[in-house]
Amino acid sequence: MGITTLSVQNLKKTIGKKEIIKGISFELKESEVFGFLGPNGAGKTTTIRMLVGLIKPTSGTIEIGGYNVQTDFTNALKHLGCIVENPELYPYLTGWDNLLHFSRMLEGIGEERMKEVAELVGLTSRIHDKVKTYSLGMRQRLGIAQALLGRPKVLILDEPTNGLDPAGIREMREFIRYLAEKEGLSVLVSSHLLSEIQLLCDRVAIISKGQVIRIDTVANLLANRERVEWQVQPIEKGKQILQGFTRIEETEEGTILTEYNREKIASWNKSLVQAGIEVTEMNRKLPVLEELFLELTGGDKIG
Repeated sequence: MGITTLSVQNLKKTIGKKEIIKGISFELKESEVFGFLGPNGAGKTTTIRMLVGLIKPTSGTIEIGGYNVQTDFTNALKHLGCIVENPELYPYLTGWDNLLHFSRMLEGIGEERMKEVAELVGLTSRIHDKVKTYSLGMRQRLGIAQALLGRPKVLILDEPTNGLDPAGIREMREFIRYLAEKEGLSVLVSSHLLSEIQLLCDRVAIISKGQVIRIDTVANLLANRERVEWQVQPIEKGKQILQGFTRIEETEEGTILTEYNREKIASWNKSLVQAGIEVTEMNRKLPVLEELFLELTGGDKIG
């Protein structure tokens, strides 16, 4: 893959006598969307707060754009844009005046760049309207425009689809992909919507109890997890026959799950029919990140 834009090495955070973050390491590459997943209390928010400089790590290093956050904070943060929780906006100002206010905190950001980011997030036609008239999705986009003013290399979005309706979620997903693919940004997305992470991200880090337990591409994480759901009568006899071919799982709905094996599935079905078993349904079940997540985190719920 491309250039490393964010590097986190052996990051730890101890509060009192409790070690909250236990040596987390990961890297973001240019033009990738990186998912950050963990149940409530896993240490996701604490890690993000350390990345954006809101709290100091106990040990370990964070580098953004090649600059160390602990030793060269100003230069490191120049390469970072972030929205932690909801974007902080002034509702009685226009979108343009919000951008103007934040541009004054940055060096060398003029009206040209403000126009660029307004266009980039699709707000050109509404940028001179008051923010209180914006939909939630528009506010999120204005928040991202604000985070992009300084031309960062890394964009951190904490729950970017929170509160959005399905159309708004899809629009935000397409926009984040656009930022990565066309603008070359590295985007770290923290989310509790596992289906969205599956659709959106190139790679995913799964964090549990202050540790990263798996980092991989979504495709690799879900490889070899396709299943076939069988509905057969009588079920016990069907189970016996299928067990002779492959490992089976029985679901609560009285169906049988087996691996998906394209070459062998027809012969398994034929064997069932020849044994006098009625196959009423066969469904191919595509893998979902949620199942893997629950497996890896010992059943912890995402949050």
